[in-house]
Amino acid sequence: MADPMALMPVLFVAHGGGPLPLLNDPSHQHHRAFLTTIAAQLPVPKAILLITAHWESNEVALASSQAPGMLYDYSGFPPETYHYRYTAPGAPALAVEVQNLLHARDIPCRLDGERAFDHGTFVPLMLMFPKGDVPVLQMSLLRNLDAAAHIKVGEALAELRAQGVLIVGSGMSFHNLRALMSGDPRTQSLSAQFDQWLTQAVTAEPTQALTMLANWQQAPAALFSHPRAEHLLPLHVCAGAAAAAGRAAECNYQDWLFNGKVSGFIWH
Repeated sequence: MADPMALMPVLFVAHGGGPLPLLNDPSHQHHRAFLTTIAAQLPVPKAILLITAHWESNEVALASSQAPGMLYDYSGFPPETYHYRYTAPGAPALAVEVQNLLHARDIPCRLDGERAFDHGTFVPLMLMFPKGDVPVLQMSLLRNLDAAAHIKVGEALAELRAQGVLIVGSGMSFHNLRALMSGDPRTQSLSAQFDQWLTQAVTAEPTQALTMLANWQQAPAALFSHPRAEHLLPLHVCAGAAAAAGRAAECNYQDWLFNGKVSGFIWH
């Protein structure tokens, strides 16, 4: 096993509501401040592998273009939000390496030379790495949304940390849009219940953490917090990728976005 001291961290971050962090929306003030300062606390990565909640595929898909475009996968926002540009280069050689790592574990994987950066990727990275000078490889989720399968995907990526690759999961630890938009009075307490469980699970000893995350639907308020799992599962990939080093995660971000409790995590 590689020396843990030489490994790049693994991050799970909340990407926020559409482009609101980039608009400096008051509801995202603390969130924006976190994203704009976190990179200074990390080693400089050679590349970023970002698992986005906004791309699902029957098999793991990797955006393999040398120069990915932009996908404005939101609606109802000001005109300027449809002209953002994030010009970080793609990482086609890393895409091939990741595909080989997954195939070695019998995990189907395909390269997608047409896929653009969606807002799960470009919104946080425009704040974290605004110069756009670090190559970015965008990875999909599996459409089956199976928790254990996403942990296994992460486990296959573990050796990338020793190569200077920063693995980032971009999602939301609470994602019930109907509850957030309805002002449901239960939302704060139920999201806090799930957030407390999730923080305990993720920061547990790695083997225990993976077991708890594989069974996340049994947690308090789990299905209220995630009627659909796509915004949670980037976290499972991160936990799988970090587990081999034997170090528990730390919670490095907690806040209320609208009236939902959200958290972020880092594995050193």
